[in-house]
Amino acid sequence: MPTRNPGRQARSNVSRPSVFLNLPYDRQFEPLFLAYIAGVTAFGMTPHATLEIPGSARRLDRIFELISSCPYSIHDLSRVQLDRNAPATPRFNMPFELGLAVAYEKSGGRHAWFVFESMDRRIMKSLSDLNGTDVYIHGGRLDGVFAQLGNAFLRTQPRPTVPQMQAIYRALRTSVAGILHETGSNTLFAGRPFQELSAIAIGLTDEVVLGRGR
Repeated sequence: MPTRNPGRQARSNVSRPSVFLNLPYDRQFEPLFLAYIAGVTAFGMTPHATLEIPGSARRLDRIFELISSCPYSIHDLSRVQLDRNAPATPRFNMPFELGLAVAYEKSGGRHAWFVFESMDRRIMKSLSDLNGTDVYIHGGRLDGVFAQLGNAFLRTQPRPTVPQMQAIYRALRTSVAGILHETGSNTLFAGRPFQELSAIAIGLTDEVVLGRGR
């Protein structure tokens, strides 16, 4: 893991475009959550998520502001099943936030949105309004996420390889226990742990992809 150097990380953020990550927040999804953070930072972007938004009466406005502040957004719609807690309920936040991104782009906003799923063709049943839209199928695998990020961001620089993204992921994974300890959190799905993961991933990208700081 790279040495934590706030000054270097701040400089790394200067010219990095932002990407809004619309992902499931649950323990089962944690490996793919880390994979998305590792992958998008490897492509030279800074990840953002609703985890960074404190609860308030204006939460919807702040979610829309966050989406519209990012030139890109990734929406993983693989969580279509009912949850296990009573009452059994589907999750609507992720398709709703996709709708906000689509509305912003359709109203003239400079924004590109990408839909990811774990199962091929299922989106035509769960959200048929997306018929004709490219959906990136990752198969619920880390390598699938990395490969499909490469397919989505064909025109961006840098262009990391899957092995480079894997290396960032492995190093990021080893930082989890320390982040939870330092932040006093029992989950990665909170604002401070998410920002710590993003900062570490940016430093790892500088070393693994850009060859800096060695």
